[in-house]
Amino acid sequence: MYSLSSQKKFWTFKTEQELADLRVKQNIRFITKHGVGMTDEQKQAHFLSADEERLLLKQYELQLKEFCKRFEPPMPKYVVGTAFHYFKRFYLNNSSMDYHPKEILATCVYLACKVEEFNVSIAQFVANIKGDRSKAMDIILSNELLLMQELNYYLTIHNPMRPIEGFLIDIKTRCNMSNPDRLRPGIEDFIDKTFLTDAPLMYAPSQIALAAVLHAASKEQENLDSYVTESLFGSAKDKLPVLIEAVRRVRSMVRTIELPPKDRVRFLEKKLEKCRNQENNPDSQIYKQRMKKMYEDEDDLDVMGSSYHMNVSDASLDVSQLNTTNPANMTID
Repeated sequence: MYSLSSQKKFWTFKTEQELADLRVKQNIRFITKHGVGMTDEQKQAHFLSADEERLLLKQYELQLKEFCKRFEPPMPKYVVGTAFHYFKRFYLNNSSMDYHPKEILATCVYLACKVEEFNVSIAQFVANIKGDRSKAMDIILSNELLLMQELNYYLTIHNPMRPIEGFLIDIKTRCNMSNPDRLRPGIEDFIDKTFLTDAPLMYAPSQIALAAVLHAASKEQENLDSYVTESLFGSAKDKLPVLIEAVRRVRSMVRTIELPPKDRVRFLEKKLEKCRNQENNPDSQIYKQRMKKMYEDEDDLDVMGSSYHMNVSDASLDVSQLNTTNPANMTID
């Protein structure tokens, strides 16, 4: 249940300002750490501002949406929703200058596939990625544990898809609307757009679902006001104002989505390449050296483990031989 979930307890926020403050905090933390010795003017010229990070992340949310849309085999909508949740949560705790969004994006989708039991192998997954697929596989697998850690291992996501189905069944039962299934295209389009807003981080899945249903109904020239006030909340009128405000805010967020200007995005992409943390850049020498050292340490541990098992095996062999050649050592009491 959402009301008892980690999503509600740890990952649902009251205001957009609260989310903005978290993002600004991560931006300042990165610049403070990596801008030592720089003047304020140099920092401003070299690093992304919090607003610039936000604009760039919006562009990558669009890419996430398109990647999932083109994915083969076709990806269920709840997997897409889970991937968006992971992506949004990750960048509440991290700066895009620390971890490049194009790398975290793919990891979010891959982890969502696993958690939601949409069974695709890593080979099938990277087949959907253009370019060096072997490199993409390494990046995804090396970032998977990092992503889970940054999510505090709260991986269960409550998406609005199930409440939507509940509303449609209820409308068929308690409304006079003809063919409520004709609302589905409008609902799906609305849900797709909510992924590009902060609504998933602020509102319950049932609130987002109801906003989608009411939006689709209005597009079909249908009025569901009486259904909401009488059928849904006839015995709980006190909760109606909160619900109405939530639905209004979600619909407003969707209505005011602004797509990032392409020329601005290109400029910020170039700026990001210059200011990103090279320790987390798979193309940098410092990253390659760090990974090489990590693999060498793992090999050393493997050798030590093999040596330990060999010694134990040899010791057992010696005892066996001793007992065979010298029966007097056997205990028969």
